[in-house]
Amino acid sequence: MIPEAIAPFDFDHYADEYDQLLEQGLSVSGEGKEYFARGRIEWSKACTDKLGLNPRRIMDYGCGTGMAAVLLQEGFHAESVVGVDPSAKLIEMANTTYGTSKIKFQPIQQYRPQEEIDLVYCSGVFHHIPISHRMATARYVWQSLQPGGIFVFWENNPWNPGTRYVMSRIPFDRDAITLTCSEARKLLKAAGFAILRTDHLFIFPRLLRLLRSLEPLMSRLPFGTQYQVLCQKPLEQKEV
Repeated sequence: MIPEAIAPFDFDHYADEYDQLLEQGLSVSGEGKEYFARGRIEWSKACTDKLGLNPRRIMDYGCGTGMAAVLLQEGFHAESVVGVDPSAKLIEMANTTYGTSKIKFQPIQQYRPQEEIDLVYCSGVFHHIPISHRMATARYVWQSLQPGGIFVFWENNPWNPGTRYVMSRIPFDRDAITLTCSEARKLLKAAGFAILRTDHLFIFPRLLRLLRSLEPLMSRLPFGTQYQVLCQKPLEQKEV
């Protein structure tokens, strides 16, 4: 089953300037996309370390141009990372720029879930997926994970005014339908996942970077521009 997820036409249309448009939108924070990608992955790695987990096979769902896949492989010391995306142009760019023996990219239409992935990472993807298709997408991830596998779900926090402003500056985000943290948790639970923890990150812009050491202490409060829902596919599988 292949979910009707991000419309390939839309992202094929923006593929050549995808990174440029993203950086342009994020520039108001004083940081670029790599800062946020590294921050998310480092946070997620710390969370899985606390659980005593050591994921070896990772999927980057909605991989875009592929940079996060490299950070995932490096950060988790993964044996393999597969990036999937519905945009053929983005997949081609990702393979050209970041493809290695350990990091592969392929169109989501070609990937068949086989319950073999240890961890699925997904960042800023679900707000592009029509509401009626989000459950099918969550179930696609569920079917890709082995029992006990982890789903690292990152999304933009619509309660944060900075988030909304940044999204308004990015052409492919302007019409996106955001979802709150509570909506995300409800969706993931309904898809069969067990919620492990929820965190909010990226509270202070670069101008106030001296305060960033406080962010871990504030991560349970809904102030950050992005949030993570860390959840797990139960060892005892139950079809939804």
